[in-house]
Amino acid sequence: MLRPLLVGNWKMNASREANSTLLAALREARGLACDLAVCPPTLFLGDVAAALLGSDVAWGAQDCSAHEPGAYTGETAAVMLKEFGCRYVITGHSERRTMHGETDQLVADKAKIALAHGLIPIVCVGETLSEREAGQTHAVVMRQLSVVIHTLGHCVSQIIVAYEPVWAIGTGLTATPEQAQEVHALLRTQLAAATAAAASMHLLYGGSMKPDNAAALLAQPDINGGLIGGAALKAADFLAIARAAQ
Repeated sequence: MLRPLLVGNWKMNASREANSTLLAALREARGLACDLAVCPPTLFLGDVAAALLGSDVAWGAQDCSAHEPGAYTGETAAVMLKEFGCRYVITGHSERRTMHGETDQLVADKAKIALAHGLIPIVCVGETLSEREAGQTHAVVMRQLSVVIHTLGHCVSQIIVAYEPVWAIGTGLTATPEQAQEVHALLRTQLAAATAAAASMHLLYGGSMKPDNAAALLAQPDINGGLIGGAALKAADFLAIARAAQ
């Protein structure tokens, strides 16, 4: 059985004072049956690295460029993230896909360059409400993941996949454990066709996981953790989810 992984995606929320309080609480947590990581805004990576160095809590970034360092104003190269001690980088979050027009291929290219520099990509897939209502959930998530599989080849076993139903992000809605498990099982089957290591890959649920629903979601056989938004900004909530993983 995989040890659960909980990754806090802070999105564009943070302040140096709030970060210090939150990270101190995470450092002090003991006896958790899961692994923790945080993905702050890029500007705070230096502070986060200094605060968490030597702890059991890992850190990562919310995005990276698909390019090596060069004339790409406003971008952050994967090699730079690695220099700041990042273990993870999120690619293809629904907000990047919808607000910044990121295509399936661009998401896959970002995952590829992240792997090339020793980072673990957390590749997000998920459907909108209209796609779910049209019965397109399976087709959408499989299309998104298939481009990543094609681009990475045998290296796909080194990524983490996060299923984030777009309709459940920041809306207060949450997929039922059964709905989430259905999609996670589908993704696991798709990965199994590409790599013999599919059973040992982490699949995270990323649609409004909270203390009151975490236990039921994490009890599902193909849900190995969570990509957590708002609840990861409060130490009490994030650690309550971590305790639910037991």
